[in-house]
Amino acid sequence: MPDAVVIGAGPNGLVAGNLLADAGWSVQVLEEQPEPGGAVRHDRGVHPDFVNDLFSSFYPLAAASPVLSALRLEDCGLRWSHAPHVLAHPLTDGRCAVLDRRIDTTAASAEAFAPGDGAAWRRLFELWQALRPDLLNALFTPFPPVVPAARLMWSLRAAGGLRAARTLVLPVRRLGEEEFRGTGGRLLLAGNALHADLAPESAGSGGFGWLMSMLGQTYGFPVPVGGAGALTEALVRRLRQRGGEVRCGQPVRRVVIRDHRAVAVRTEAGETVPAHRAVLADVAAPALYQDLVGREHLPPQVLDDLRRFQWDFSTFKVDWALDGPVPWQTAEARRAGTVHLADGLDELTRFAAQIAMHQVPDRPFLLFGQMTLADPSRSPEGTESAWAYTHLPREIRGDAGHEGITGDWGPADQERMADRVERQVERFAPGFRSLVRARRVLAPPTFQALDSNLSDGAVNGGTAALHQQLVFRPVPGTGRPETPVPGLFLASAAAHPGGGVHGAPGANAARAALCAHRTPHLAGAQRLLARRDRTGRTR
Repeated sequence: MPDAVVIGAGPNGLVAGNLLADAGWSVQVLEEQPEPGGAVRHDRGVHPDFVNDLFSSFYPLAAASPVLSALRLEDCGLRWSHAPHVLAHPLTDGRCAVLDRRIDTTAASAEAFAPGDGAAWRRLFELWQALRPDLLNALFTPFPPVVPAARLMWSLRAAGGLRAARTLVLPVRRLGEEEFRGTGGRLLLAGNALHADLAPESAGSGGFGWLMSMLGQTYGFPVPVGGAGALTEALVRRLRQRGGEVRCGQPVRRVVIRDHRAVAVRTEAGETVPAHRAVLADVAAPALYQDLVGREHLPPQVLDDLRRFQWDFSTFKVDWALDGPVPWQTAEARRAGTVHLADGLDELTRFAAQIAMHQVPDRPFLLFGQMTLADPSRSPEGTESAWAYTHLPREIRGDAGHEGITGDWGPADQERMADRVERQVERFAPGFRSLVRARRVLAPPTFQALDSNLSDGAVNGGTAALHQQLVFRPVPGTGRPETPVPGLFLASAAAHPGGGVHGAPGANAARAALCAHRTPHLAGAQRLLARRDRTGRTR
């Protein structure tokens, strides 16, 4: 009997398994797909000569994560690679904002848009340098991060106190207007905010855009050499070296609860896998509670809160095998691993507004990845392995492009949307479509079929908006990996601190499980709370 069963072999599940194995626990990880990795996988499905990442590709949070760095995955074969520039945001008038690991290069790019903007970028970077150690510790620590938060408050006070805190909760449009006279710095912040589902006018989008920009400034947007799956392979190899087991093709359909405690899981094939000490679920929160646990084991308040759980946007992605480098109009974009495609901040707002109105955007904001530029092993010399993704509303009521995209995501919808994506690229890189040797479309249902955590292509485990972060994630009053069921821990991106490949939800769940075992009275208190909640009392 394993000490712990981990449901899901995504990065969070594998991190959790590694930390438990480090503590001497026997671990069995069950994965429904035929291979591990969740949203960190690659294949040669577009063209046999090209490596394409299925989902995520660039990993600034992994590079910054103390959780992953402590695992020393380089000892298990992981190597990182960088493109010459981190990110570029070209405009159709020929200008281009550039984010580079060299602060002088980024500042010079901002300065080219308006005098003084280079100094403004340096001021934002100085704020980051003042806050970075305590901010990252608070971000990757179980909520509430008492000691890291206290240190962060002290750092904030030294960096300007309430004024600095105000800066981080601003909408990214307002932050850009306050800090920059020109467009360049504003575009870098706003484009990075839309890596999540945060519109330019959303509260807190300024802080998120600043965080992602500063992560890129400091760590770059590195990629694993050989493909995204190289990160997964290192995690699996490390776990197996420590006696852990990873079993693929094993969908879990139920968490077995006995005497109000999680004691096992049951697979689709009918096998019951017992867990001597804990069950950790790298599973989306609604699926865990509503499908694997069941209403009868949950407090009424949790069930009511789950009705209000908000997913992030859906995602549509196209992978390409290209016969040559992308013919960007601006030279800076030809050197950037990631390229943001929207013709100005107003076009970003327009894109977000169309999603809010449940329309398929007519000019989708694209995140474009040039993978061979970042890692030459991805395709033959002189070619490019590339992708682009955009966000979509989860419920589609109309097509702003007037082409009849309905959201059923049959072949016609997929082809129309993929063509729209390619036309958006053509605006900034005329001649792009002539280079396409092969392409693959991943529509929202495809994401979910390949990873059930990516519900309709939601890649963040739930919205990144302020109302579903910290103590509100995944539902109010939580914020920690413990669940209402003793012995069951939430280890997915649905838990604090949320999406991104950094391993923190898995690490937090593993530490909570270890702590509960070391101090059994805590498990007893958790059980008492769960019983009280079943009477209808709010936690």
